Amino acid sequence: MKVGARSTTGWRATISVAMSNYIEAGSIIAIATSLTFWQDQFGISNFAVGLLAALSANAFGAAVGAAVGGPLCDRFGRKAIYTYDLLVYMAGVLLAAFALNFGMLLAGFVITGLAVGAGVPASWTYIAEQAPSVERAKHVGTAQLAWSVGPLIGFALAAALAPLGLWGSRLIFLHLFVVAAVVWWIRQGLHESKIWQDEAVDETRQLNSSVGARGVKGLFSKKVNIMALLFLGGIYLFWNTVAGQAGIFMPRVYETAGLESAVQQNLLQVLVWGCTVLATYFGFMRYADRVSQKALYVFGAALGIVAWIVLVAFTDSGIATMLIFAILWGVSSGIGAQAFYSLWASEMFATPYRASAQGVMFFVCRCATGLLSYFFPTMLAATGLTTVGTLLVGLLTIALVIGAIWAPKTQGKTLQQIEAERYGAPVSPELVEDAPAAPTTHDISVAEPSRTSA
Repeated sequence: MKVGARSTTGWRATISVAMSNYIEAGSIIAIATSLTFWQDQFGISNFAVGLLAALSANAFGAAVGAAVGGPLCDRFGRKAIYTYDLLVYMAGVLLAAFALNFGMLLAGFVITGLAVGAGVPASWTYIAEQAPSVERAKHVGTAQLAWSVGPLIGFALAAALAPLGLWGSRLIFLHLFVVAAVVWWIRQGLHESKIWQDEAVDETRQLNSSVGARGVKGLFSKKVNIMALLFLGGIYLFWNTVAGQAGIFMPRVYETAGLESAVQQNLLQVLVWGCTVLATYFGFMRYADRVSQKALYVFGAALGIVAWIVLVAFTDSGIATMLIFAILWGVSSGIGAQAFYSLWASEMFATPYRASAQGVMFFVCRCATGLLSYFFPTMLAATGLTTVGTLLVGLLTIALVIGAIWAPKTQGKTLQQIEAERYGAPVSPELVEDAPAAPTTHDISVAEPSRTSA
């Protein structure tokens, strides 16, 4: 049937576009597992290592890419970004794989970061716009799943290729080049987002005239947008500042805690990301469309806080403590801040500047991550795990409180319904999604179409 064909096409689009998250996370892990090898090979300082991390896909590089890519995505369409960003990405990882000196390596990291930053907001936006309203979290969760599989495979490869030293790290970058090439080829057959396309064709529709200009200009012209930016930016800023350090510097944290074997460090990270994959699939993707999203968010955030408290308070217990940390932090990452941020960021902004909003927030949050990344290796070496861990616990606690107080009630509603509620404007009949009515079980307040979202 026609509906079945649409469903199959939708999942094909979701999976191929979600792979932006695989290569983003894969890039971060390729950098994380290779920094020590690059440091030894080129004889660079901890300060230079921090610079590599800060300007990469983990921080400033991705921040600038998102700041440029988000508005371009709203102006020229989602397809315009995901058609070309991977070509830039492939150039970056290829340059890193064959780097002969610090300058080549830094250039490769920066180029890779720019491409990642441009692609991730576009992928989250596209997936949410194409997904059925009653399964939007499930579809958006696919991006989170891909983001989790990237480190799982990356750390597994790092452990397996550890005997090869730097050559093993070069091979990991080359594997990302191959994956990006395959995904780029698959994406060429995808269609533009229908919601964006209809918005671009009919500029005179009532919602558009009410919302105002496209992109960044329109984004900052409405109080409702600014409040959403503060809420979502707060969640992602404080959580990602922690996750960014864990993603790229966790082997050094384990070393500071007494685990010196590189292979064991990487295997612990395999456990972390294995738990993240399982929690994303069996937790977020299965239940975020059905149960209270606020409760699920708080549960995941609390697990993350407990994980870091355990690691800091019981460091002397050795590998047992690290195993407990790996499981708790992994599960938390699967059902926590990033999954809900990518969902809510796509829901809380109108179509004309949905990607721009994500680009702005991604820019600010990754800049904060970059600032800490710049000093993190030196700070960890100078002050130890207790001081650094306490700082990270504090940041995670702020993210939990923000989400617990201001989580929106958008579950089960179409993007057009959410736009009309938040902006006080009607939705054009031809753009109303052909989807079942919002569910009325589990959380009644979420499904009431007359109630304005938080």
